[in-house]
Amino acid sequence: MKRWQFWIGVLISIFFLYFALRGLQLGDMWQTLAGANYIWLIPGVAVYFIGVWVRAWRWHYLLRPIKAVPTRTMFPIVAIGYMGNNIYPARAGELLRAVVLKRREAVPVSASLATIIVERVFDGVVMLAFVFLNLPELARLTADSGFVGDIQTLALWGAAAFLGVLLAFLLAAMFPTITEKVTRWVVDHLVPQRFREKILDIALRFLGGLESLRSPREALMVFLTSLVIWLLETGKYWFVMHAFNFQVSFFALMLMNGIVNLATTIPSAPGYVGTFDAPGIAVLKAFSVPGAIAAGYTLVLHAALWLPITLLGGYYLAREGIKWSDDLTLE
Repeated sequence: MKRWQFWIGVLISIFFLYFALRGLQLGDMWQTLAGANYIWLIPGVAVYFIGVWVRAWRWHYLLRPIKAVPTRTMFPIVAIGYMGNNIYPARAGELLRAVVLKRREAVPVSASLATIIVERVFDGVVMLAFVFLNLPELARLTADSGFVGDIQTLALWGAAAFLGVLLAFLLAAMFPTITEKVTRWVVDHLVPQRFREKILDIALRFLGGLESLRSPREALMVFLTSLVIWLLETGKYWFVMHAFNFQVSFFALMLMNGIVNLATTIPSAPGYVGTFDAPGIAVLKAFSVPGAIAAGYTLVLHAALWLPITLLGGYYLAREGIKWSDDLTLE
């Protein structure tokens, strides 16, 4: 990633952190952190790792038409990927896990990247469902502010984008012959001749990664698995909430989960600094949670989501024999 892009991400994170923490009494927030019952992080982390295992199963399911890879093999690679997302800019962990999968199982990077993009599209659809399901309640609580209208507008644009990409993937999977013909025509007419063979090879492997969506039953299975994953992650939000002196409904935490994860698609410093925290605090304040408690909870939740999977992924990366300085080829 170019250095100027990295620093733009840092500036965006600083901007979001400013809005997250402005007006807060830092002394009150530290008092909240000091008084938290951190034993609740243990079941929260446990349920999160169950969700990571389900993610590994989902990836195994998507990859079956390409190669059958056991879930126990996928789990360390998924952990490596999420570690990479947490410490590298631009979600580079997604590419990292595709490269590690190629090293271990000889699955083409372009094909596995197709399945990873499918995962992300389904994740986005579930996140938007969490938001839309809870917008009426949020509107009732914050009827006099523009907060709900802003979220609703962003959610509508996000829904159009995610559903549009999902529809394109489903059509490409269900009509592979037509899709291949269109792809070949586009490459033959729009790509310079010296690049055609390479790009066509990558494109066809990418289309091969969409085979798991070939039937409505398969697509429904991926959607339901994605729903389970994000309900488990919301379960972590719920457990961590019990460490602090406030209560909101599970549905409110679903809304928070949906909004913060959609917000983390905005470029930022590694680890989603600011882009996770600012919208999370805003949602809780909309549900009448005091600002200091909302900030303390969100920061602890962010750390609890970031640290365990990053440590586990780093451990698995070391076991793979990959060094930070290694040049991981995509070939």
